Amino acid sequence: MKAIAITRPGAPEVLQTVERERPVAGAGECLIRVRAAGINRPDVLQRKGVYPPPPGASELPGLEVAGEIVDGDSAALSAAGFKLGDAVCALVAGGGYAEYCVAHSGACLPLPAGWSLPEAASLPETCFTVWANVFERARLQPGETLLVHGGASGIGVTAIQLAKAHGASVLVTVGSDAKAAACRTLGADHVINHREQDFVAQAKAATDGRGVDVILDMVAGEYVARDIQALADDGRIAIIAVQGGTDARFDAGQLLRRRLSITGSTLRPRSAAFKAGIARALRQQAWPWLEKGLVRPVIHAVFKAEDAAQAHAVMESNQHIGKIVLTW
Repeated sequence: MKAIAITRPGAPEVLQTVERERPVAGAGECLIRVRAAGINRPDVLQRKGVYPPPPGASELPGLEVAGEIVDGDSAALSAAGFKLGDAVCALVAGGGYAEYCVAHSGACLPLPAGWSLPEAASLPETCFTVWANVFERARLQPGETLLVHGGASGIGVTAIQLAKAHGASVLVTVGSDAKAAACRTLGADHVINHREQDFVAQAKAATDGRGVDVILDMVAGEYVARDIQALADDGRIAIIAVQGGTDARFDAGQLLRRRLSITGSTLRPRSAAFKAGIARALRQQAWPWLEKGLVRPVIHAVFKAEDAAQAHAVMESNQHIGKIVLTW
């Protein structure tokens, strides 16, 4: 099969088309003929040599795919509600930049009605991440307020739409007018340009001084102290990346006096059983929102797989809105 490999750590041009042996599905797994694969920040970090795949995962980049099931453990497929030939999207720990990819059957989700395979390839990484952190760890409730940093990112556009479908109000931070307009179109109630406005002051103003209930933070660093200022009493912060650094200094007394919570997680190294649990929750609760049109695809660009280097360059420019996808 053809695949896109990281030939050495470095800039986007180290991504090259190579020939690899087709992988074989083992117990509990299925083999997917990949038609499209989403690009994510961890792919960029892996390409640079600072985010290796977990033990046992493919060394090829790619954490989400969409295509058809062509082989696999029939019992595991049946238990997950699938059969050979089904169109699915799947969360994988690696190997997505290839014509064939092995996935745990429990981490597969059906193609939502009305969605194309490239559109479906944009779903798993962001949907699993948002559901696990915003809905399960931070326990966002209908009627509460969510603040999303990086509202125009792949994670951001997913978080906006899932939270709105759930009945929450949504504030986002963005870095440009174009991104602000896109977030408003997706349903964001308040949009804060962090280059021009203080998100703490804006969050307070938007909530009549109360503060927000949940913050989805992919920045960390010095943002954490400011997040705490923007929270309502009993508020929760879910940290999913550290683009602003790992050194976070804040007034711990605020956590005690105001009953605040800070949580965080990484998804890639989690067990197949954990991911299957998230997939079940998404299929039951979120997939109906997708099929009703409450959540819709936001694709910035689609590239042929052999142009993966160009796709990575677009991601690193930080000018994209939504997801970037590769197709075979």
